[in-house]
Amino acid sequence: MSTPSLSGLPIRRLTPRDLLACADLSEDRGWPREEHKWRLLLSAGTGYGIDDPGGGLVSACVVTEYGPRERPELGAIGMVLVAERHARKGVGRRLMRHVVERAGTTPLTLHATPYGRPLYEELGFKVTGQAEMVRGRFTSDGPLPDVTTRAATAEDLQAILRLDAEVFGPDRTHVITRLPAFSDQLRVAVDGGADGGLIGFAAAWPNGETHVVGPLVARDTATAQALVASLAAGTDRPLRTDVDVRHEELLAWLKGRGLEAVGLNAVMNYGASDLPGDWTRRFAPLTVAAG
Repeated sequence: MSTPSLSGLPIRRLTPRDLLACADLSEDRGWPREEHKWRLLLSAGTGYGIDDPGGGLVSACVVTEYGPRERPELGAIGMVLVAERHARKGVGRRLMRHVVERAGTTPLTLHATPYGRPLYEELGFKVTGQAEMVRGRFTSDGPLPDVTTRAATAEDLQAILRLDAEVFGPDRTHVITRLPAFSDQLRVAVDGGADGGLIGFAAAWPNGETHVVGPLVARDTATAQALVASLAAGTDRPLRTDVDVRHEELLAWLKGRGLEAVGLNAVMNYGASDLPGDWTRRFAPLTVAAG
């Protein structure tokens, strides 16, 4: 029996039952397996994949949509992977074309590595920004911002959702409400004034040997710093986060506290000149795979 050509293999929806196959694909490309992250993405987003007749997946990606389900306002693309044995055969291009066609008029965004950027540019994505990945052991030497932070409680959820809607734009309740279970820590910053309102929130979630800080939403840089410091105090793992390069002060502070630059990704959009919301308070995404 002849083996079907790659162009003839159907693209199908992935489900949480494909978790191990997706993790295997990550490992095949030299990435961490990231089963914890895949579990979130496959439950909160829509996965697309191509089955390999010989077993496993030829390719996969996930699209996380935000806004009303019937008319999404934004789709974030992530985890675009092609098995090593099928690389450079047009599979990734075919899968991405499928995703763009399925999105219709919904704007799309993604974080592109230098390796993937040429493909996305060919498909019509435009560079609208950059995010710098930093990683390392946070050092607590020296003064910290005088901002009150504490562990989030169930009573904080509605305030977190309101703040997130202000900062991110499209509703992402279906992702934010998963943070308490997904994260090892979820913390909030509160105003020191009489009302004690919420002025920021941040999570730290496990990824291999590190804790990823994200999302990181804060009123200002000092609040973002206080949230990062409070998360660092609750873990003995190195921290990793992806910061919008426009937040130069936070990046300099993180590097001064022991984190080092390990990569620079392009933020690319399709069908929109910029991301919605307020970037001045959006310091780091939940994950570059979901925005």
